[in-house]
Amino acid sequence: MSEDKDQELMDAKRAQDYVDSLPVLEEGQTFCFECTPDAACFNRCCRQLTLPLTPYDVLRMRRRLGMDSGQFLSQMTKLKSFPDSGLPVAMLKMRPDLDETCPFVTPAGCEIYDDRPGACRCYPLGRGTSPSPNGVAETHYLVQEPHCQGFSAKGARDWTAQEWFEHEGVLPYNEANDRYMRLSAMVAASGRPLDQKLSNMCMLCCYQLDKFRELVGRMKIFSRVKISEERRQAVMAQDEACLDFALDWMELVIFGQSEGLEKA
Repeated sequence: MSEDKDQELMDAKRAQDYVDSLPVLEEGQTFCFECTPDAACFNRCCRQLTLPLTPYDVLRMRRRLGMDSGQFLSQMTKLKSFPDSGLPVAMLKMRPDLDETCPFVTPAGCEIYDDRPGACRCYPLGRGTSPSPNGVAETHYLVQEPHCQGFSAKGARDWTAQEWFEHEGVLPYNEANDRYMRLSAMVAASGRPLDQKLSNMCMLCCYQLDKFRELVGRMKIFSRVKISEERRQAVMAQDEACLDFALDWMELVIFGQSEGLEKA
């Protein structure tokens, strides 16, 4: 096993150990929280982050910044993979300053706030998922960092996890991210992590939608699957539809079948 893979396994174990140490917010249970620019701790949570970016995060962020996928991934991320599945994951690079601050934080707050990553929107909740017969089972964790004063802020109110996610616009992120996590879980359950060739293909298809559209034309992918004209047009014109198709395509490539796509 390579040193990089050893490090990824160690990082994954540390991350899981941290998550396991957090209190679980049970269904219907509430937490009291408010975050405003007036808080003394404002922006403190935007330092020294270990922040994985999902394909949907990258879709929103690079579109907001007007960058192509190659630019964004090379300039803003480090590429790693999930140890148990081999699926790629992009990690946001921090600034090379003493505080290792997020590259998008300013004294006034996040400069891409409306398109910030799903993990930032969830805060101070963490969200764990696992496959279930009904789709995805959720576990919500309460992240109470020592510096955060949001739990005792003036005007703080009680929230359930669902109320918080709706308020912060998390739900579209969860829907898209759950598809990628489902694919990772399916590969992990097969006991055959992706080889480098398939991992690279997954990176292109899911994280580089501009290049995936070129691949669709070059490989005549639409002729290989049963797909309506309406969906074809949406894939080529809408990023969200393109990501949905890319995930179906990768599932078809890896497993030979997909719930959302049939071979022609």
